[in-house]
Amino acid sequence: MAFEDYSKKPLLEYTLRLADTTLILGHRLSEWCGHGPVLEQDIAITNIALDLVGQARMYYQYAGEIEGQGRDEDDLAYHRDEMDFRHPFLVEQPNGHWGTTLMRQCLFDTFHQLFLQEMAAHSSDTHLQGIANKSLKEVNYHAKYSSEWVVRLGQGTSESHEKMQNALESLWKYSGELVTPDEVDENAVNEGFGVDIDALRPHYYDRLSNILERAGLTPPENTHMQTGGKGGVHSEHLGYILAEMQSVQRAHPGLTW
Repeated sequence: MAFEDYSKKPLLEYTLRLADTTLILGHRLSEWCGHGPVLEQDIAITNIALDLVGQARMYYQYAGEIEGQGRDEDDLAYHRDEMDFRHPFLVEQPNGHWGTTLMRQCLFDTFHQLFLQEMAAHSSDTHLQGIANKSLKEVNYHAKYSSEWVVRLGQGTSESHEKMQNALESLWKYSGELVTPDEVDENAVNEGFGVDIDALRPHYYDRLSNILERAGLTPPENTHMQTGGKGGVHSEHLGYILAEMQSVQRAHPGLTW
């Protein structure tokens, strides 16, 4: 399928971005199923994955309505190509060890919680507002879970502290894209349905700094922030994610349960 241009429908493009972001991160977390460090945490991280995929379904369903071409959530998730996905680089990064996964999750959850709070309170689109309100009940738990794990491991043994510091340093360069608005974000704000990322940014870093300080972790200075994922430029990791995630639908188009 050729590259799809959604720019003429700002609400569609914005909604697909939200769907892609939660789907890809949900899929990443699902890779922990059966591989968690202990059973309780295996179940916890798998449930967070399910929450994110459920949020993606709501966004994709709405995107299909906006598009008006008869495509449903399965079409939009399983029959779009790599360049059509519009999510930040952070969510497609590999799981690594348990600490890396929780650091990636904390960087995202801190943003996601603030983002949904703003969308629930100020979006002019009642459908997006509804999704935000429903999702917040889950994401409030996600943010608490991941931040507590970052603090626990950061304050743990010298080995766990070192691993968390290394995870922070390897992932920090992807955090900036979350709070760097592009044309899609600006159009969404101008039309009233989107979140003002510029206004959200200082709150994000304030909250994140508090978590990292409690964990005894220090973010790297003068880091070049990697951007472009929200514009359709991705790392090599996304191709492998989609190859696995889309394999059944690609092999058997139109298959239903």
